[in-house]
Amino acid sequence: MRAAFYERTGEAGEVLRYGELPDPEPSPGEVRIQLHRSGVNPSDVKQRAGRGVSTMPFPRIVPHSDGAGVIDAVGTGVDAKRIGQRVWTWNAAYKRPNGTAAQYVTLPQGQAVELPDCVSDDAGACLGIPALTALHALLTDGGIAGQRVLVAGGAGAVGYYAIQFARLLGAVDVIASVSSAEKGALARDAGATHCINYRTDPVADAVLEATRGEGVDRVIEVDVASNAQSNLKALAEGGTWVVYGSREREFTLPFLPLIDRAVLARFFSVYRLAPTARDSAIRLLQFWLRNDQVRHLIAECYPLSEITKAHNSVASGAVTGNVVLAIG
Repeated sequence: MRAAFYERTGEAGEVLRYGELPDPEPSPGEVRIQLHRSGVNPSDVKQRAGRGVSTMPFPRIVPHSDGAGVIDAVGTGVDAKRIGQRVWTWNAAYKRPNGTAAQYVTLPQGQAVELPDCVSDDAGACLGIPALTALHALLTDGGIAGQRVLVAGGAGAVGYYAIQFARLLGAVDVIASVSSAEKGALARDAGATHCINYRTDPVADAVLEATRGEGVDRVIEVDVASNAQSNLKALAEGGTWVVYGSREREFTLPFLPLIDRAVLARFFSVYRLAPTARDSAIRLLQFWLRNDQVRHLIAECYPLSEITKAHNSVASGAVTGNVVLAIG
């Protein structure tokens, strides 16, 4: 099979290779997926670059956890009726050497979720990390029905989903921070009731103005190291602060604002969701997908052979939405 892979960490152009690898065969309880699309996420790019990793976990890594394709073979113990089923994947490359940047991947059958006919392969390759991150951030700790929510990076891969899901879950206001008027238009298209350009306006002050001084009940944060102080100022008393990302590995927090506002802080990684939480999110997401209630923001699509360009695009931080690879 044709695949992209690396055998050491480093810059994309230096370590990523494209070539032939043996076709995988499904083990008991597994399915083999003939992939049509592979999703490229910031965590994939950081892992390939070696961020936070002292050694390679495997001698060779085929990257990417998200993908979409068709089951073409099954291992023992798997219903053969699944052959021919369109699916999307989650955690394909998490603690595993072979992800979705290839023509085929084998996975435990539970990590291949049926992809509704109304959902494109491009969109299917964006569900495992961006969509599930957004949904869990809203469902955790009691949910957000009837609440005000601030979504940081409302035109990003996660943020665009989070705005939509917040509206579907009954939020009364969804405020999005963005970096330009064009991104503000995308966030409003997703359902944001207010948009704040964080390059020109102090986000917390604008949030307090939009909420008549009350603040928001929940913040969904993509870069806690940069925005922690602003987040705490924007939160209402008893609010929930949900964090799924950070540009820096360390940051500091002031004690008094946290305790004075009785803030509940929730940090999580979508790779390590509890099975019950993941199952609940997938069931709800599948319901929305089948009813065509979710919009998808596909920014760029590259052929698998141009994986270096895709990684560099994601690493630049300039892309708006999701980046995918077309698997020929």
